[in-house]
Amino acid sequence: MTTERVNPPELSPPTGFSHAVVATGSRVAFLAGQTALDADGKIVGDTLPEQFERALGNLLAALRAAGGTPADLARVTVYATDVAAYRAHAGQLGRIWRDLAGRDYPAMAVVEVVRLWDRQALVELDGFAVLP
Repeated sequence: MTTERVNPPELSPPTGFSHAVVATGSRVAFLAGQTALDADGKIVGDTLPEQFERALGNLLAALRAAGGTPADLARVTVYATDVAAYRAHAGQLGRIWRDLAGRDYPAMAVVEVVRLWDRQALVELDGFAVLP
């Protein structure tokens, strides 16, 4: 697979995302929404950063099982129950992302939602990847 991150100069400089990702490969993996569920189906972590780390880890585990790596991610959507809290923790969340997924950022969006499937969940991530 090859990817090209496109960040046009007429747009605001991206921080922690790419404005566009052009990807070519032979397979596409659609990744279901992942929250901070453990293997027993229980939400773990009381804080947004703790839940974000687990949710991202779960998303990357699904991606690895499909044969991909974080660099293959083309698009990720973050659903947060409190965007103000997400913004307040943005630096820490960015460090978590870089530690787990590196610096090849996909196209991303953060969307505030009233609640998620599990009432205790503060954040959910889904996306798709283009695999070799």
